[in-house]
Amino acid sequence: MQTTAPTQVVLPQLPVKQKKTQKHISPLASLFAGSVAGGVEATITYPFEYAKTRAQLRSIPGQGNILQQLRGTISSEGVTAIYTGCTTLVAGTALKAGVRFLAFDSIKAKLVDSDGKLSTSRGILAGMAAGAVESVLAVTPTERIKTALIDDAKGAKRFRSGPHAIKVLISEQGFAGIYRGLVSTTLKQSATSAVRMGSYNALKTQYATRMGHAPKSTFETFAMGAAAGCVTVYATQPFDTVKTRAQSSQGETLINAVRSTYQDGGLRTFWRGSTMRLGRLVLSGGIVFSIYEKVLCFF
Repeated sequence: MQTTAPTQVVLPQLPVKQKKTQKHISPLASLFAGSVAGGVEATITYPFEYAKTRAQLRSIPGQGNILQQLRGTISSEGVTAIYTGCTTLVAGTALKAGVRFLAFDSIKAKLVDSDGKLSTSRGILAGMAAGAVESVLAVTPTERIKTALIDDAKGAKRFRSGPHAIKVLISEQGFAGIYRGLVSTTLKQSATSAVRMGSYNALKTQYATRMGHAPKSTFETFAMGAAAGCVTVYATQPFDTVKTRAQSSQGETLINAVRSTYQDGGLRTFWRGSTMRLGRLVLSGGIVFSIYEKVLCFF
């Protein structure tokens, strides 16, 4: 009796799901792109920063908004006065933006999931860590000099330039004088970076989920950066106001800065200058992220 071999059933092979690979940004690219973006943004938006700082340092009757602030300064001190401390801020912003994006991209690469996605909570964590790093390495000393120059220009006018201000402050207060306001600046920078980078990353993720691709045009990137800047202002303005008080030409302790701010007009004083900062951060958010993404294209 002849037996037949059992028929082998060949099952169709199911396609193996390929894991998406995350494109890692090199540290050099992050640093360079962030520095270029930060320098361009600071140069364009500096008048907003000047007016905001003046408003936070003292109450000036009849100068409640940015146009009144700038008009009053120009009429009494000339056009160049609204760029007092600009060189220091531009150099500092280029450095801090480079450090921020370098730190954020490096930390982000460690926190993404297997599909290369970064959750909102992890994006906020990465932004907070990046803000702390940039505060210590770049923001505190440059913001201290910029704020001292603006404060001094209205009164004693002891400082002839940024380098001269550094020399005077070190001679009077020691090297620690350059890091006056470190705690308040780090709190402000960590909160700002967490909200700004976290919200921008969340907006990009939501956009990619709905549209099926990441933002491509400059307009899309600018709009997301501007929206992130708007959220950042009102969420972190009290930190910025206290930081500015602590970094005035004479300098205040953190507790004294909080107390003097409250005594100057109550709780709403902590949000003084928010409209002026809003003008800057909406523009800066759009400019920084747009230029950053464009520069990365060259890498």
